[in-house]
Amino acid sequence: MIMKIGIVSGEASGDILGAGLIRELKKYYPDAVYEGIGGKKMIGEGFLSLFPQDRLAVMGLVEPLKRLPELLSIRKQLYYHFINNKFDLMIGIDSPDFNLSLEGKLKAQGVKTVHYVSPSVWAWRQGRIKKIARSIDLMLTLLPFETAIYHQHKVPVEFVGHPLADEFPLVHDQEQAKKTLSLLLKDKRYNPNFPLLACLPGSRSGEIKLIGPVFWQALEQCCDKINQLQVIVPAASEQRREEIEDQLKAHPNLSVTLVEGHSHEVMAAADAVLLASGTTALEAMLLKKPMVVVYKMATLSYWIISWLLKVPYVSLPNLLAKRLLVPELLQQQATADNITHHVIEKMESVEYRKNIVREFTNLHKDLKANADYTAAKAIKELLEA
Repeated sequence: MIMKIGIVSGEASGDILGAGLIRELKKYYPDAVYEGIGGKKMIGEGFLSLFPQDRLAVMGLVEPLKRLPELLSIRKQLYYHFINNKFDLMIGIDSPDFNLSLEGKLKAQGVKTVHYVSPSVWAWRQGRIKKIARSIDLMLTLLPFETAIYHQHKVPVEFVGHPLADEFPLVHDQEQAKKTLSLLLKDKRYNPNFPLLACLPGSRSGEIKLIGPVFWQALEQCCDKINQLQVIVPAASEQRREEIEDQLKAHPNLSVTLVEGHSHEVMAAADAVLLASGTTALEAMLLKKPMVVVYKMATLSYWIISWLLKVPYVSLPNLLAKRLLVPELLQQQATADNITHHVIEKMESVEYRKNIVREFTNLHKDLKANADYTAAKAIKELLEA
């Protein structure tokens, strides 16, 4: 009988996880059917996406309410698709508010369920652990400190490491990265001999809307204060590029190079990274880059999250280190002046750069656990138990 595996991923980062997982699962189940929701990378592995992935990419607590009817309709259709077609397994990748309810309903009907990427129950909304325990047969965590709360509540859990830690080399060669970027941007302005700041304002439309304007103001100040500073902005998609281009019209004197994609290549060659909090902070850490982390969200959502938050940091480098390695400028702190101050400080301090390479290398080693293979092996053991 052909194995049928459902996967639901609502984010670009989940698309990367899903694609790597499918590649490894195909070694165990080469004829399996893989369907649900995913992005281009998963589709490239033979996955059938029943809905566009970006329909699930909604940020904040309040904002999803505006699209609740659509989200509920998608979840209902997925449920009946998996049940009517007798799927053996459903894997929810991140998107916990969407996926855990779906996983719970499927588990009640005898479908085995896995959740890949732990919700931040260790950080806020810790009561969710009871729902998680009812909804899943296995939790796969990317970060080593996440397993403790699941052991405490007797939820099956496996630390698999982070796929990006396997993908990025432990020792980063910036000079080679500059040569690679020069070839990549041969038709654009880039001089490897001048300082480079990578700027990543987010992969979602809501992030661009809230964070973009203050980034462009800060970059104007940075370019005034750092001689020959080059700024490259890798847009996450064509739609994000168009949104950024529209915002930059209000800053005609700001000289930035806007590219679509190639965020890894740009960050690898950069001297520092200005970014919106998220997976990009992990990527910058694995590239051993000084960074300034910024985050803004709708006022009501931020107020609610701030009230519920149980940890002192929001960015992964600081959470992993359990101390403040990189500056975090959140909400009201995310001003052009504050961003400029920290960017200049991190780009000009040689001692800080040496220390951050050492710290980030140690954290990189902690996350390197052959994640795709380890996750697929854990799922195979669940299916064959």
